[in-house]
Amino acid sequence: MNDLILQGKAMEAFEEFYHDDVIMQENDNPEYVGKELNRKREEEFFNAITEFRSAKPLKVAVGENTTMVEWHFDYTHKDWGIKNYNQIAVQEWKDGKIIKERFYYGS
Repeated sequence: MNDLILQGKAMEAFEEFYHDDVIMQENDNPEYVGKELNRKREEEFFNAITEFRSAKPLKVAVGENTTMVEWHFDYTHKDWGIKNYNQIAVQEWKDGKIIKERFYYGS
């Protein structure tokens, strides 16, 4: 999955690796339930990036039905401006797909 993201194929990774009932959450914000809703959110996010400079997985951890990735991102977003930060993604897996993903990052 990380390799697809690094190849600029994040939406392909989403289609392949995310469960139809996926729950996604950013920090302590409300959860977003379902693949259709989260697909729309992901598409809106990627469409708002005006300049993409880099993404790099810094650390990866794998456990029983759980993976964690610390990413470094550097891009410009049309609404948020220049973003250069680290983010932790914690993924819970079910039936070979991500059923829950939570992102942790600073403001």
